[in-house]
Amino acid sequence: MTTETTDREARRAAAMRQIRQIGDPILRTPSLTVQDFDEALDEEISRMIQIMEAADGVGLAAPQVGSLRRLLVARPERDEHVVALCNPVVAWRSDDEESDTEGCLSIWEVTAEVPRAVSVRVEAQDPEGNEVEIHAEGFAARVLQHEIDHLEGVLILDRATPESRRAALRALRESR
Repeated sequence: MTTETTDREARRAAAMRQIRQIGDPILRTPSLTVQDFDEALDEEISRMIQIMEAADGVGLAAPQVGSLRRLLVARPERDEHVVALCNPVVAWRSDDEESDTEGCLSIWEVTAEVPRAVSVRVEAQDPEGNEVEIHAEGFAARVLQHEIDHLEGVLILDRATPESRRAALRALRESR
């Protein structure tokens, strides 16, 4: 194992210790509206981005790091910049759905088959409080729906297909 691999694994383990895991009641609590667009919000966003990147995630919602604010960060495409969204809501979703395997940093090493809308329109505010609208399709739409679910206290197990949910719960029991 190389030093680089060892360092990366150590950073990921440290990041994962900061992420709330299934069973923590904060993950089931709906988040509160972001009211203050200030330096504290900027610091929280920076912290969340650092944790998400160190954990090799593509998205992270504030409840996952212990904050009940309607705030998420996401980088659905590796070559894209990270987006930070305050008070996001799915304003529109396509009728077309696709099922795909999803993981979650709050459900360590368990995946589930989750149906999601193929396209969404998300309305939110940026870190300065300006209104933004994002049209996303495919994987980007999936990531945004997943993170917005966290802000409502919803986990992938709640949305998983029944068979996939049973398998994921079994895997969780066996891992403990």
